Amino acid sequence: MRGYLLFEDGTKFEGEIFGYQSESVGEVVFNTGMTGYQEILTDPSYYGQIVVMTYPLIGNYGVNSEDLQSSSPKVKGFIVREIYDDFSNWRGEENLKQYLVRNKIVGLKNIDTRALTKFIRERGSMAGKIVINRDYEKEDILQIKQFKNNKAVEKVTTKEIYNLKPKTYKVAVLDFGVKKNILNSLLKRNMELIIYPAFTPAEKILEDNPDGIFLSNGPGDPAELTEIIENIKKLIGKKPMFGICLGHQLISLALGFKTIKLKYGHRGTNHPVKDLVKNKIYITSQNHGYVVEESSLNEEVIITHVNLNDGSIEGLRHKTMPLFSVQFHPEASPGPHDTAYLFDEFKLMIQREEL
Repeated sequence: MRGYLLFEDGTKFEGEIFGYQSESVGEVVFNTGMTGYQEILTDPSYYGQIVVMTYPLIGNYGVNSEDLQSSSPKVKGFIVREIYDDFSNWRGEENLKQYLVRNKIVGLKNIDTRALTKFIRERGSMAGKIVINRDYEKEDILQIKQFKNNKAVEKVTTKEIYNLKPKTYKVAVLDFGVKKNILNSLLKRNMELIIYPAFTPAEKILEDNPDGIFLSNGPGDPAELTEIIENIKKLIGKKPMFGICLGHQLISLALGFKTIKLKYGHRGTNHPVKDLVKNKIYITSQNHGYVVEESSLNEEVIITHVNLNDGSIEGLRHKTMPLFSVQFHPEASPGPHDTAYLFDEFKLMIQREEL
């Protein structure tokens, strides 16, 4: 079945529908990862977005239940150059097309993804609509223009507090759209986890007396989350704190800094980041559309990491309080394991505060 991706100026990228047959509106973004499509599909940070994969062949190792990062896909659509249904992998349980159909996610294949990615790079991330086998109408353009990815964190956070228990230190995890492997990365370090809904009051968290606080990844514009920012202000300095991705941005806003939207964001598994403290370069997994504005920083923090592609801030550490954060995803789902050391540093920070 023919279909196309439509933008508000009438620009169309034509292809064929695969997966679930439906129409969908979302923010169109691209990801440069060669692998990891099922982690991308199930990453809550992609809530409300139509994801374009720049790597041309997708689906060749199928889908399995172990690598999913949440209970279901969070994307609004999935766009590829070529889809491969006859997967070949001993861990594969079903093909990508079957998975998308089962989860009611529309896909577009045989799209010129190189041209589409160049279009997004030139124009910046914008909303679009996947349209099935018909001419577009004024209502389609209006729907695209009116699209807002509002209350995204509210849609992906846990509805109830729950516990995951190995031992040693007790860590409060604020769930803004946490991925499974982030929790696994903390559990591997023998931490007991209490996972809280995103809007849990600071008083409740402090009442439970955790040894440390972890702020997760998540979707959307951080500056809109004013209630969460106020809660983080009450938590900063009370317990050791580590934030990643959206958590990093929210910590910065709570400290009085500013965030700005990137033209087309950082999404992929191959972004070079320099750790200025260790004087080493790491390859990182990234998924965000906003960054902390360097000119808004004060002398209370130091920049620990920078993006080598565009020089943007990728990490901060407070000079006097047990607090640090990074913009990328150190748990490597998908992506390299280069920066898993940050979870160890978080544990060491908790240990030092306990002494």
